Amino acid sequence: MSQIDTIGFETIPTTGAILVPNRLDFSHLLHIEQSLAGRNLLLLVESDGIYDGLTQAHLSNTESITFTPGEEFHTEDQDKLHTHLDAGGLAIFVPGKTLARRGTTQGARSASLVSICQLDATIVQVFVDTPRDTTLTTESSEAYPDATIQIGSAISGKKATPAGCLEQTYICAEQAFNKRPLLKQHLGRVLIDGLKRHASTAGIIDGLDGSEMNYGRVLAVSLAFAGALKKETSKKRVGIILPPGRAGLIANLAVIFAGKIPVNINFTAGAAAVQSAIKQSDIDRFITVDKFVRKMQSFPWPPTRHLVFLERVLPSLKGSIIRWVLATKFMSAGMIASRIGLPKSGGDREAVLLFTSGSSGEPKGVALTHTNILANVAQFGARLDLHGDDSVLGCLPLFHSFGCTVTLWYPIIEGLSLVTFPSPVETKKLAELIAQHEVSLMIATPTFLRGYLKRATPEQLSSLKLVVTGAEKLPQSLREEFEKRFGHQVLEGYGLTETSPVTNFNLPDPRPDTDQSDLPVIPSSRAGSVGNLVPGLAIRITNPTTEEPIGIDESGIIWFRGANVFSGYLGREDLNKDIFEDGWFRTGDIGRVDQDGFLYIEGRLSRFSKIGGEMVPHERVEEYIVQALNLQDHDERCVVITGLPDEQKGEQLILLSTVSKGSPEQELIALRYRLLEMEVPSLWIPKTLVPVEEVPVLASGKLDIRGCETLAKSSAK
Repeated sequence: MSQIDTIGFETIPTTGAILVPNRLDFSHLLHIEQSLAGRNLLLLVESDGIYDGLTQAHLSNTESITFTPGEEFHTEDQDKLHTHLDAGGLAIFVPGKTLARRGTTQGARSASLVSICQLDATIVQVFVDTPRDTTLTTESSEAYPDATIQIGSAISGKKATPAGCLEQTYICAEQAFNKRPLLKQHLGRVLIDGLKRHASTAGIIDGLDGSEMNYGRVLAVSLAFAGALKKETSKKRVGIILPPGRAGLIANLAVIFAGKIPVNINFTAGAAAVQSAIKQSDIDRFITVDKFVRKMQSFPWPPTRHLVFLERVLPSLKGSIIRWVLATKFMSAGMIASRIGLPKSGGDREAVLLFTSGSSGEPKGVALTHTNILANVAQFGARLDLHGDDSVLGCLPLFHSFGCTVTLWYPIIEGLSLVTFPSPVETKKLAELIAQHEVSLMIATPTFLRGYLKRATPEQLSSLKLVVTGAEKLPQSLREEFEKRFGHQVLEGYGLTETSPVTNFNLPDPRPDTDQSDLPVIPSSRAGSVGNLVPGLAIRITNPTTEEPIGIDESGIIWFRGANVFSGYLGREDLNKDIFEDGWFRTGDIGRVDQDGFLYIEGRLSRFSKIGGEMVPHERVEEYIVQALNLQDHDERCVVITGLPDEQKGEQLILLSTVSKGSPEQELIALRYRLLEMEVPSLWIPKTLVPVEEVPVLASGKLDIRGCETLAKSSAK
């Protein structure tokens, strides 16, 4: 018999209401009906809904109303329903079967929500969670019930909108996800479990020298090195100055196995930013290799006595490595973790320290907890749904949040092989590695995708199942050109260092099997959006001016709440008090959510200028300029808008351009006329054009906002 837990049924109004679940199997429907014994029930059934035999038989023997999704209920049915509700009865929406990807939060059709919300009745969102469907390979599905049915807050009358229902669904999903036992575990213990579980079936392939090491060997080497690290420093954090590769992987694992916190230093940042990160981290040891020190001579290296050279230490640990190779074959993951002194739980303790890219100011320390990282791996791992025969390309910097969580911890925990290369820029070599090792998942930025268009062949990228991009807005022309050339859909995503990092991403729509061809498909991608929220993450939107909550389908400041959201910047209470409210994190980005749950990013608040009282979005202005100058096919980012103070209107827009060839004044006049012809508001038109050699970009591929402002200011002077 199914184990189904229920939460919040006592909060259902005693007056009439419509219960609206995100999905509903026959067993769930029966459980809800039994839990509401004594209440007068009426079922709302989709006219074109596809139901299994048991549900169909149950519907034929139960009082119900049939409606067509997307259309208004018939007048007589509305009268019948309202009479039922006025008498204190409850109606239960019974969604038909749909085809949705693993980890989809909203499994019912949005068209049905549109019809139900037109009824001017109280709606109670019901969240049906089936956690066994989305467990990681290191989790035991037996730790979870077959389902948890959770009741959301009631939404009354005119306030009941599809957006309101979706917002409540996300809140319920977040509350349900937070109960997962995984979130209390220690990252190190889960990593040991993953390395041991997949010891011989997966491993790391270092694309720089072609060497391979299975995860069993990685585990033994990392454990041996961890023992040596404990003797090196008494500090709780250890610096790592390495690119993606075998050395970087072992260094990060060893620091965690030593019971310490890895801090991957941004070796592309300026000296001031590096010194700031080191000071904030309070570290006195840095793991690196000789070859990298020689290569990065301009980097402000700490004194040699503070450097731990991996290739010098490992030969001295040969005996310890052999002993660990033997021991890990016979000891369980739990025994290994206890042997090296790892706590049984990690929870809200700091696990990894990262620093923001500093695109708009001094880098800020983001202390991600064990809960944060394990939550995010579970969240995007459920959505990606990759398996043991898949592999991941790891070329993003380890100091970058995506490079850390997605291409370090995720493949180890889920047993995917990791193909690494120290730079995301060398796309010719990366394409060769993808072809040679049949890589499944590639994560890049639009800037790096352009490199593949120049240097890769369709045959080289044929093994890819998923091409995910983020960090900056994906131009439509680039999306279309990449898909046309390589036959792969470019799937735009979104995330922040502060959210560990993944919050949203698009995925290919699910493909039906032969017996599923008639099922309605819940979409998993929508061009122009950054995709659906990962499971267990809630979102709200507030007005940029008043800070008051508005519908999530309205444009405003994005707030997130969930187990993957960090708890504050390191030592920056002055900032933390402004970005948190009742557990919600204020991202500073502007966006909205459509009725199918797709998030649209309309810019960072820092990439808006307030001119004459109006908020002007820089990215939107850039899109207009690209269109006006016919730059859609340009390989690189060639125009950027930034803002400078203006005495009369508050701010003025400055255009940085790499394609300016003549007089900036004359080019700006010509551009102004073109933009006005396109009906672009006058306030949105740049006041000054500044020719530049190149647009400042960070190592992660993101726009260097601070660098752009510096160029604009120097030109103004």
